Amino acid sequence: MSREEQISRTFVELADTLVDDFDVIDFLQQLTVRCCEIFAVTDTAVVLAYPGPQLYSPAPCDPSPALSEVLEQAVRAGPARDAYHTATAVVPGHLATAPAAWRDFTAPARDAGYTYACAVPLRLRQDTLGSLLLLRTDDSPLPLDDLSVAQAFADAATIGLLHARTLKNAHTVNEQLHTALHSRILIEQAKGFLAARRHISLSAAFDTMRRHARHHHLLLTAVARGVVMTGGLPQPPSTARRPLGDTASE
Repeated sequence: MSREEQISRTFVELADTLVDDFDVIDFLQQLTVRCCEIFAVTDTAVVLAYPGPQLYSPAPCDPSPALSEVLEQAVRAGPARDAYHTATAVVPGHLATAPAAWRDFTAPARDAGYTYACAVPLRLRQDTLGSLLLLRTDDSPLPLDDLSVAQAFADAATIGLLHARTLKNAHTVNEQLHTALHSRILIEQAKGFLAARRHISLSAAFDTMRRHARHHHLLLTAVARGVVMTGGLPQPPSTARRPLGDTASE
């Protein structure tokens, strides 16, 4: 599949939110997956606000330990926080010359091997829901073409969130995004249970749950809840539900 086809497919996925079983956390996870596939980046994360200026990172759901530490600081300082507060793209360049105000973010990011970090806001006119953080380990900054498309993805994702059938106003959006935070905690617990039960890695456990959810048209959080409650993957309902996003891609 060409880059142009990948970009077109992603825009279609980001627009596909008008469904009764819209899953916010899987939607955001898919955004990070597509960014890593299409752009010259090492890792991508979504940072969201709930409530008001308080930030957290619900996606990716399965960050590495090093990335988890970086994201803990990214909500307090750095490009993701600045992009959210200014509603503009933040591209400072090499982390070795990052602003002093980013110190708490820059130190763990460089320790994790990242050399460049930038972010674009999740915005629609006066509404800014958060930002999209892009991290690189190469010796060059993110190409400007990638940054432009990343901003377009972030804009499309924001429009999708605000127009989803279950998100009827800004207050409801915040409630759904707050639910996404708790969903991530549930998914983290399920990953641990499934990994221990099957003697596999946490990453493999997450991939297994996500494939099961998409194959059987289940919410990712429902699969995670089933794993926590029963120790195994839940059985699909007898009546098939509409799939979320691109069921052919994991």
